[in-house]
Amino acid sequence: MEDYNPKNPELEGDEKLIAAAEHIARALGSRKNLTDDVRKILLDLGSQLSNITIVEENKGECMSEIEEKLSAVQDKIMSWETDQSMIWDSGSDEVHKYINVADQARKLTERLESLCLTKDREDKELLRRAHDVLQTSMARLEEEFKHILVLNRLPFEPECMSFRSNEEDVVDEASMMALGDESVDYSVSRDSVSRASEEHIIDLVHPDVIPDLRCIANLMYNSNYDFECAQAYVIVRKDALYECLLNLEMVKMSIEDVLSMEWVSLNSKIRRWVRVMKHFVRVYLVSEKFLSDQVFGDIGSVSSACFVEASKASVLQLLNFGEAISIGPHQPEKLIRILDMYEVLAELLPDIDALYSDDAGSSVRNECHDVLERIGDCVRATFLEFEKAIATNPSANPFVGGGIHHLTRYVMNYIKILTDYTETLDLLLKDHDREQHISLSPDMNPAVEEENTGGSSMCEVSPMARHFHSIASILVSNLREKSKLYRDASLQHFFLMNNIHYMAQKVKNSELRNIFGDMWIRKHNGKFQQHAMDYERATWSSILGLLKEEGNSSSTSVSRTLLKERFRSFYLSFEEVYRTQTAWVLPDVQLREDLRISTSLKVIQAYRTFVGRHINHISDKYIKYSADDLEIYLLDLFEGSPRSLHNPNWR
Repeated sequence: MEDYNPKNPELEGDEKLIAAAEHIARALGSRKNLTDDVRKILLDLGSQLSNITIVEENKGECMSEIEEKLSAVQDKIMSWETDQSMIWDSGSDEVHKYINVADQARKLTERLESLCLTKDREDKELLRRAHDVLQTSMARLEEEFKHILVLNRLPFEPECMSFRSNEEDVVDEASMMALGDESVDYSVSRDSVSRASEEHIIDLVHPDVIPDLRCIANLMYNSNYDFECAQAYVIVRKDALYECLLNLEMVKMSIEDVLSMEWVSLNSKIRRWVRVMKHFVRVYLVSEKFLSDQVFGDIGSVSSACFVEASKASVLQLLNFGEAISIGPHQPEKLIRILDMYEVLAELLPDIDALYSDDAGSSVRNECHDVLERIGDCVRATFLEFEKAIATNPSANPFVGGGIHHLTRYVMNYIKILTDYTETLDLLLKDHDREQHISLSPDMNPAVEEENTGGSSMCEVSPMARHFHSIASILVSNLREKSKLYRDASLQHFFLMNNIHYMAQKVKNSELRNIFGDMWIRKHNGKFQQHAMDYERATWSSILGLLKEEGNSSSTSVSRTLLKERFRSFYLSFEEVYRTQTAWVLPDVQLREDLRISTSLKVIQAYRTFVGRHINHISDKYIKYSADDLEIYLLDLFEGSPRSLHNPNWR
């Protein structure tokens, strides 16, 4: 190389810089006082400058070769651009040809980027052409990628999905009515939700096209178009998930929409939500994650991010419904449904944590945990509202017929169903009981508590059991208040006998027995039996008093007149009891039979003895009914159908 001359017109741009560096290196290298280290550095610099010079000399030949190849690639890509049809529709071979040409564009662009060390105008123009060709091919591949995803999407129809009620399902009437409803009967059944559903992967896109999708994704990633590829994937799969929820009838609703719904409609929505959540997470989302891994398997970070972005909106849509339920009014009829929501979300929490385990999915994980906590708070508040509703349930009029009050049926059937949620309620009520150091009911004093649990301290009883004892105690207190609405003392005891007996039988013959214990059952059996005796005493004592012998002497005319009056008064009293108490209701067959037998033994025996003793002192015309007649009439009591006795031959 000639001596450096900065005014040399043949040197331009980077060549001037290289020439200047060589000149300085030679000038310094000619000095005799240089150290060995400095001399070595200058020799290395000279070698590197020589290599650059060689590259520059060969660069002209490389650029012409690259330009020729780029022109060929550009012609092929532009020929496909003139055709409006999708390349993938022409067959897999055509797709692979295009991918190969697009890959050539990528390699040529990368080579140009490594060779363009100067600011030569022609080099820059060639590089710009290469970028344009690459961008055109990437845009086309993006469209083909979306087309393949859409055209080969498979419907989400797992065999386990079923939303039609089984004919054997019990109608959940109690969860649809308010405590003030005056219906006759309420049977409560927990909604049957399958707990056997395991993770199951299904094909969401036809398996045959996965290799093509994967190939396009890898090429776009290697070409630094990973964002465009991911965005295309997310758009298509987000739509697919949204359509899946529509097919499952999970329409997007605002919080205001949910809060304004009537309970019957909302109840149906919650039942569907509970069913959909398990299958959506364990089948659809697991399959969606698998699809993302198949397409972006070689690009782990992109795979995870695409799955999260594609599915996040749909998952949050489902969670938003749960949040809306949690902030709604705490109505007791909602409790069972809200418990279903809590349990299914708690069960799915590990699955969701696993699906969204990295930083990209943290927002979904956090939202799921937050919604679960809010639903748990709602369960607690609704349960406590349930207790309060029992205590404050009003009655302006006495319950017709003295039968089993609808409140009794509602409460006992309700808590029976709640035994299916023992673990959940124990968990959610535990913290509340620890925070609230208050008596659970008006008459739950320590002595009663010890008796209720068979001698053990109530602090050893589970939180749910403690609250169930309180609910039963509150219910009995409320029933006592309702019994005072009856003017007839007999009917007061009859009403309490009926309802307490119902409570005791419901506990005895169900899972409630394990919660209340045998001591509680014996105690309440004693209560209803005491009311049965009080009923008999209030109803028959004065009537049977007419058949007593005090003050009677059958030998005088006065005593004969008094005797006739006794018979007449007895018959009138019996007929009044018959008229009123045939309208009373005693639903339990065995209790009705026992009460009839007990009454019959007292009444018939007293009447038969009285008639037998005085039959010779009074005419038959004053004997209106035989003992057998009365015994038959007593069998008509407590049927809920008022009747009257009428004997035209007696006066």
